Amino acid sequence: MGKYLDSVDAKALRFAVGFPVMLAAGFVVCAFLLRPDLPEPLAIRWTDDGGAAFAPFGAFVGGGALMILVFGWLGLYQAVPVGRPVMMRRIMMGAGLFLALFITTALAAGLVGQAGVADARESRVDLTVLALGSGAAVSLGVIVAFAFKADQQWSPNDDRALQFAIAKELDPDLTRDSIRLWVHARSSVFVMIAIASVFPAALIAIVVPWLGVLLIVLAFFGAAFLCARVKADRGGLKVLLAGVVPVMDIPAGSISAASAADVRAADYGGWGYRNHGGTAAMLVSSGPAVVVSKTDGQRLAVSGGSQASAARLAEVLTRVAARARRGGGPSPAAGLPES
Repeated sequence: MGKYLDSVDAKALRFAVGFPVMLAAGFVVCAFLLRPDLPEPLAIRWTDDGGAAFAPFGAFVGGGALMILVFGWLGLYQAVPVGRPVMMRRIMMGAGLFLALFITTALAAGLVGQAGVADARESRVDLTVLALGSGAAVSLGVIVAFAFKADQQWSPNDDRALQFAIAKELDPDLTRDSIRLWVHARSSVFVMIAIASVFPAALIAIVVPWLGVLLIVLAFFGAAFLCARVKADRGGLKVLLAGVVPVMDIPAGSISAASAADVRAADYGGWGYRNHGGTAAMLVSSGPAVVVSKTDGQRLAVSGGSQASAARLAEVLTRVAARARRGGGPSPAAGLPES
């Protein structure tokens, strides 16, 4: 619970929770004030031929209040985490406020349009209420987005950054022994994946919509698996598939040698993550890579981006492996983000 509270803006969280609750409560109270003038049941949808879909008063009001709560919470909560950019938090605070107010306006317009009508089929949404409420929702959303002060609060990330800064002062070589880089397939590969998925998905979606969506999702995951986050420091080598799925975690003491080389992905089983016969590889394309030999005889290959970054990665791995063999061990700040 403590970690969660450290990661959120407490004031924004209270507003994100409380505002939709108060808005929903106000809607319910006003609905009961209009209750004597409303027909039973209430119309919830009108058709061009004069028909309507109906719902009991309790279901209309209860469902409307639930919509205000759910969509209000979902929208406003996006402005709560302190780790998000300030501009994004401001935009989401304004957008969340607008969304909650607009839903309330639409529900209120539906109620007012039915007041004083004996049969709900003869009613329509009150356009005056809808126009005035929508205008107020837009203006208030913009005002709140500008007025909301997304405070830069001290977070666990700041603690780690401070620790790393102190470690760099005590050990000037720490920065040299750390490298972070993204590796990904060539842009032409992603274009090919998009062409091979979007156009067939559009045709399939005409007949089976869910199958078209599934094809797009599979293509997205396929493209994500051709990206990787590579981290090397005094703790060793870590590779995260698509930046989130850990596929390699090699301690520095387990590395016997590391060298940059031009490799062919086909020699290691193809693109993506491969692990067979004592050889592991995370290659997003053929070309510059780092080939690592482990003390247990296993080998692995990791794409290095450009030739310069691959050489730099191999240099860092060689240096931290030698340091680990000398008994230096990982730095207390190993694995922390560079400041």
